[in-house]
Amino acid sequence: MADIKGYDMPDELYYHEEHSWARVEGTKVTVGMSDMFQKEAGDIVFVDLPEEEDDVEQGETCGKIQSRKWIGKLVAPVSGEIVEINEDLEDDTSLINSDPYGEGWILVIEAADGDDLKEELGNLIHGDAIVDFIEAEIKKTEEEKAKA
Repeated sequence: MADIKGYDMPDELYYHEEHSWARVEGTKVTVGMSDMFQKEAGDIVFVDLPEEEDDVEQGETCGKIQSRKWIGKLVAPVSGEIVEINEDLEDDTSLINSDPYGEGWILVIEAADGDDLKEELGNLIHGDAIVDFIEAEIKKTEEEKAKA
């Protein structure tokens, strides 16, 4: 686990700039929302999820996540077919807050095989780039708060 400025950002995961994460196991890609997302959002109160068997494209909004403060979007980090959704979230949305990389996972995408998946993963934030991403996001958040 990588702790970056107080945010838990496991470095084996891939991150979309909209704060969804991807854990890749073969062509199965488990998706959730990052620790930074859940901390900034506050208590998650509602999750609007897509249906199983829906096809999604990388970067497409495929769900909404609502906290007491605002509504965020769930963006597909990779393209493919949604093969599973976390039904436990229907009863307990706080799992996204309490365990964003474990029980708070949101859905599983069966990704296209081979080069397409490799190319899409190359579009995501991974490894050393995670630190720069978090620092830029913190700066952006501080600037927005200064304007408010």
